[in-house]
Amino acid sequence: MQDFKSARMASDIQRIVGGKLRDLKDPRIDAEKMTVVRVEVTRDRSVAKIYVSHLGGLSSAKEAVKGLESASGLLRHEIVAVLGIRKAPELRFIPDDSAEYSAHISKMLKDLNIPQESEESK
Repeated sequence: MQDFKSARMASDIQRIVGGKLRDLKDPRIDAEKMTVVRVEVTRDRSVAKIYVSHLGGLSSAKEAVKGLESASGLLRHEIVAVLGIRKAPELRFIPDDSAEYSAHISKMLKDLNIPQESEESK
């Protein structure tokens, strides 16, 4: 459970990192197909877990995470500059496949072919 300051910092970090994706020049990072799903910050605000999703699937997200890890110094500098804090949290990037998983579940539900009940049978 995050306290108020950690939750606010998490939303700020999500906004900053999500906005900074377009500026990163690493070829592994395709900002058009990436999104920062959520950010969790520890109570002492020393570690931020950043969950990223990629439209190309989990393997593309893993490659993008490698690119983000190499750019973590730049991202930490930007976090310090924008938030006005002395020390930026350690950034840990985690590939997230929740969008892919929810699309899979949605497809499975559509394929069930459950017949609709008519008004007359009720």
